[in-house]
Amino acid sequence: MSNLLYEAQAFAFRGAPRFHLQQRIGLAVLLLLLLFACIPAALAHEFKVGDLEIEHPWSRATPPGAKVAGGYFTVINKGSAPDRLLSISSDISDRAELHEMGVKDGVMTMRPVSGGLEIPPGGKVALKPGAYHLMFVGLKRQPKQGEKFPATLAFEKAGSVKVEFAVEGMGETGAGDMDMDHAD
Repeated sequence: MSNLLYEAQAFAFRGAPRFHLQQRIGLAVLLLLLLFACIPAALAHEFKVGDLEIEHPWSRATPPGAKVAGGYFTVINKGSAPDRLLSISSDISDRAELHEMGVKDGVMTMRPVSGGLEIPPGGKVALKPGAYHLMFVGLKRQPKQGEKFPATLAFEKAGSVKVEFAVEGMGETGAGDMDMDHAD
């Protein structure tokens, strides 16, 4: 019996159970870190055409009967020459327009952008709520949270690219893209 007690004490003093617990905790922490590292990649979606990258096109769900929806994304120009977003089309609406919002004399204004939107070389332009954005006018159906809908963006130099707009909740602000800059 004393031999069994001696072996149990030796096992306990070697630290094997504590090492085993540390291994489990370390593995759990590693798995959590890997999980969190994969979340942004799973949520983000990017598209590329020529020297341009289009990051996370998104829209908001609309209430029943709404005739318009907004569209937002960031365009990054990795080239050495400017390019210009000329037009947008989508099966979700009769037409899509590029708009700019601003405040003039304390009044919020929204107006269509004529001539397209320049993307400077080595720069980026964010289409976001309260600034440049798309308007899908004459909705053929209501965008619903959790779904995606296709659209085509046409650029002056890079050409056309098909993208998918992820539909987020009605109150979303696109806060996941906090580093977006707005071109003047």
